[in-house]
Amino acid sequence: EAKTLDPASWPAAPDLEWCPPGHGDLYAALAGTGKLDALVADGVKYMFVSNSDNLGATMDMNILSYFAKSGAPMCMEVAERTESDKKGGHLCKDKEGKLLLRESAQCPKEDEDKFQDITVHKYFNTNNLWLNLPALKAAMDANNGVLPLPLIRNSKTVDPRDSSSPAVFQLETAMGAAIAALPGSIAICVDRTRFAPVKTCNDLFALKSDAYIVTEDHRLELAPDVPVPPVVNLDSKLYKMVDKLEPAIKNGVPSLKKCKKITVKGPVEFAAGCVIEGTVEIVNDSADVKVIEGTVTDAPAAGCCSNC
Repeated sequence: EAKTLDPASWPAAPDLEWCPPGHGDLYAALAGTGKLDALVADGVKYMFVSNSDNLGATMDMNILSYFAKSGAPMCMEVAERTESDKKGGHLCKDKEGKLLLRESAQCPKEDEDKFQDITVHKYFNTNNLWLNLPALKAAMDANNGVLPLPLIRNSKTVDPRDSSSPAVFQLETAMGAAIAALPGSIAICVDRTRFAPVKTCNDLFALKSDAYIVTEDHRLELAPDVPVPPVVNLDSKLYKMVDKLEPAIKNGVPSLKKCKKITVKGPVEFAAGCVIEGTVEIVNDSADVKVIEGTVTDAPAAGCCSNC
């Protein structure tokens, strides 16, 4: 609990008293289950790991070849940050020049503007990681079976669907942070086709739109005429969960091919064939659902404007 630092208690739903350890637990799981030893004993040298929600993460033999020739213990795929990535973790260097992964939860409030400055911190972690398993095993053996990863403190509520439930701290580690724990690790800049995450309803909204396509080999990537992904900012009080979003897009997600940024505040429903262009803010201050139809642009038009 955030106030007492005691283990969280929530009798209404005891299962919510537990939290996931973060994907940094990958290394402990590999070692603790004996899987790492077994893979190394079988002669397996390289492993590719990615977030299951990254629909752009596929096995790329060119990257594997580059990684194998590098001799590095780990390679992190990074991409150039855009407006939609500014709140995510980015790659940086310490004073000695060692690569580090810095997550938003590790950033002091007073440093948020600099943290989100994409001209200063230009690359973000896609969490597509390539691991040299013998090197990983050697590093963990040297550290009594663990990797020294920094602990991340995330502020949450014990019930993610109830913002009035008690505030808690969720403690976790990030697997990408191993870039600092494995000396000699490298990063490689990849294009956006390697990164198509679905972590939030904002991501889902964009990925279900025509701003993305599915290729013949079943990869999800930006449409040819969409240079950067549209920034989506849906009302978090209304559309944080998928089941809450579905009524708003029951007629389909609007076209976002020409959309730079869309912000939605208040209850809405998108009509079939709706098109969003430019930078648009849709505001509905009433409790009644407002139907958004036609073409909505960032310039005032007949019957519609950016502040619908």
